[in-house]
Amino acid sequence: MLKIFNTLSRSVEEFKAINPPNVGMYACGPTVYDFQHIGHMRRYVGDDILVRVLKFNNFDVKHVMNITDVGHLTSDADTGEDKMEKGAKEKNLSVWDLAKKFEAQFFQSSDALNIVRPNKVIKATDAIDDQIELVKILEEKEFTYKTSDGVYFDTSKIKDYGKLTGQSSKELKAGARVEMGEKKHPTDFALWKFSGEAKRQMEWDSPWGKGFPGWHVECSAMSMKELGPTFDIHTGGIDHIAIHHTNEIAQSEAASGKPFVKYWVHHAFLLVNGAKMSKSLGNFITVQDVEKKGFDPISLRYLYLQTHYKQEMNFTWKALQASQNALEKLRKEVSTYDKPEIGCAEYEQRFESVINNDLNMPEALAIVWELIKSDYPTPAKAQSLQKFDEVLGLGLFKSRKEAEIPEDVQELVKERDELRKKRRFHLADQLRNKILKMGYEVHDDDGATVVKKV
Repeated sequence: MLKIFNTLSRSVEEFKAINPPNVGMYACGPTVYDFQHIGHMRRYVGDDILVRVLKFNNFDVKHVMNITDVGHLTSDADTGEDKMEKGAKEKNLSVWDLAKKFEAQFFQSSDALNIVRPNKVIKATDAIDDQIELVKILEEKEFTYKTSDGVYFDTSKIKDYGKLTGQSSKELKAGARVEMGEKKHPTDFALWKFSGEAKRQMEWDSPWGKGFPGWHVECSAMSMKELGPTFDIHTGGIDHIAIHHTNEIAQSEAASGKPFVKYWVHHAFLLVNGAKMSKSLGNFITVQDVEKKGFDPISLRYLYLQTHYKQEMNFTWKALQASQNALEKLRKEVSTYDKPEIGCAEYEQRFESVINNDLNMPEALAIVWELIKSDYPTPAKAQSLQKFDEVLGLGLFKSRKEAEIPEDVQELVKERDELRKKRRFHLADQLRNKILKMGYEVHDDDGATVVKKV
């Protein structure tokens, strides 16, 4: 019996599909104005785990995700700029080429982390007509009003506005990082923005004038078109709760007159050395950066699994090295096993119990290691581990892309580490040169020793 934490009820609930065995799941996808970093990718691995656990429980999942490739106003609204338009200017690209570049980077990262692609991926720019139709419905039902800069949703007409946050509408502050302007209420939000005098690469004709959709509209329009007015699961980061998802609920339920989503699943943040990731701090890390340092991206996935999705996670290179070491050890162990057969019922039952307890992946990994150390015959271990890996997604039984680092090289690396601890750096450097002559490069990063083939 699968149980998941539902943000809407603020409690762990038994998962009951609306139309079993079918499950409709919508995930807020990336805004492709810049690189997706490892904090973003932690969330998408979390979504992947959720999909895998649902399938493990014999549900047929339709996983839909959007790509936000149309600009939305930020704090630069007074200048008419947004993330996409601003990013295109900075990188000397058209907005369209910018979107293609960073969409490709997102999927490259996703594939490297062994994330199963959604059943359907929709670009916001391919669904402009659907977004306009949603605004039309809201206008007909008198949930909108027009100002000099756009069409807005009147949140005062929603009695339970803010229910996802557990706060009343009076307690919620203004959702957008812009001045009130002509808005009637602080929490009102734009459904359609007029281009005005600003020169924009992305703008469309509409019944209200030339412009572009508000940020929240795309997710409501696309999710309801693909999954219906009421569907099972909606995922996103915890930063989406108070504004984006709150506004999605408001406009969707106003348009359809039905409950929008049954279960809301939100993922916590990732920090780097205890700080929020940002380019200004020099701690902005992508999956590609991880690969350049000689790490297998799957070791990053393994690292993600060691922290529950609802807990904040702190990334360090040392922790990633420890994860890579553990993954290498696990792969090496599995490679010695005989052909899978039968399985270990005791461990399989425990594994199913913990993954169904709000996706408890740290406990799931612990059970994997307990099984490894057990006295069960290797064919039985292999059978159960193969089943576990359908959820873990570590590719334990796939052929390795690169040969393992030879044992003699590993021994020299350990000797070098010991010499460095004793501050005998001259001798440590001699070993480093010896390792390099053997075809392997060694460097140190944040306390972690990284080894890669030259």
